[in-house]
Amino acid sequence: MDQGRKIIDTHAHLHMPHFKADFRDVLTRTAQLHFVLNVSTSLQDMEPCISISNSLPNTYLAIGIHPHDSKEAHEIGSKYLDILEEKATKINRIIAIGEIGLDYFRNISPVDIQKKVFADQLALALELHLPVILHIRDAYEDTYDILKAFSSEDLKGIVHAFGADETWAKRFVKLGFKLGIGGPITYPKNEMLRNVVKIIGRENIVPETDCPYLPPQQYRGKRNEPIYVSYVYDELERIFGSDVSETMWSNVKEIFRDIISAKLFKVEQQEPLGDDAK
Repeated sequence: MDQGRKIIDTHAHLHMPHFKADFRDVLTRTAQLHFVLNVSTSLQDMEPCISISNSLPNTYLAIGIHPHDSKEAHEIGSKYLDILEEKATKINRIIAIGEIGLDYFRNISPVDIQKKVFADQLALALELHLPVILHIRDAYEDTYDILKAFSSEDLKGIVHAFGADETWAKRFVKLGFKLGIGGPITYPKNEMLRNVVKIIGRENIVPETDCPYLPPQQYRGKRNEPIYVSYVYDELERIFGSDVSETMWSNVKEIFRDIISAKLFKVEQQEPLGDDAK
């Protein structure tokens, strides 16, 4: 990997058990990237996420309730929102709320509860002036409608693992979101996503892995990890015909706009903020 380029991964799950056997080796490779956003999915995995972000100077985190886990969070009432707010306001490395959204593919949590927990977390993100990381599966229409209800200049973020058509891409970009593009763009049969990316433009996307899931074509059937985001860059550069690394980093800074000076300024020098950064 070219050490001179700012290679970033805007969606990783380094705290998951898939990395247990060679965790330190994975972190060593991850340290080569310019910036990594590690993303939680439940109340239970927030602490491991925080621990990882404290051990890697280039790694920050998002905390939130995944739609699959929304039923469990809903059962404790508004307490889960209090927990999220306390963490987000006290821990410097938390720079987004996510991943949050709707998932109708598996419907592990009831749809009405998914919508309620999603909307509540959007309200919290706006209150805290934080961007959001969206999870959408077979639920683009409802997700869009809820986002429209909250729409404001302050509501920004990433549509994680974007996999819809050009129409949806333009709708989310118009709302102020970037599209998270990962390993699936390298799949031979995924011409639709490559066309969407070309149409929507490099200024509206950010690279991600979703590791340990969705590996690039070169590692299909194997565990994904942040360093493999380089294959996403390779594909994006084939699509656009030139280096995209500076644009990708500019896009990330745009998403986290007001947070950059307060929380991300030291990424440029690759300096740690410290384990107890507040």
